[in-house]
Amino acid sequence: MQFFVYILRCSNGAYYVGSHRGRDVTARVHQHNHDEDRTAYTYRYRPVELLWSCAFADPSDMVAFERQLKGWSRRKKEAFMRGDWADLKALSKSRMAPAIHEKGRYYLQTQGDTPKRSSLSV
Repeated sequence: MQFFVYILRCSNGAYYVGSHRGRDVTARVHQHNHDEDRTAYTYRYRPVELLWSCAFADPSDMVAFERQLKGWSRRKKEAFMRGDWADLKALSKSRMAPAIHEKGRYYLQTQGDTPKRSSLSV
């Protein structure tokens, strides 16, 4: 048995991230398009199209990666599917945390209880 994580594009343009345990992920895509479960998210937004999939040997790796992908923004998923690693890295940077490893950037450094501005020279 193989374990898959996949990304579908729904008819409304949304991305759906899912996982499948079986021999072939296309069987799961067929199920999304033809199943009669009216409570399923993809039922309302058919047809769906498979954009990306990856097989995993370990089911715990599959679950962990599926959860990770589900937390990503649309732009980050698109960069990942394109293989645009520079854009993926840029989209992965926290907008809340200051950049501390870039030349000429300032960051807050805590000494005791008092934050102090300092400059990096890398």
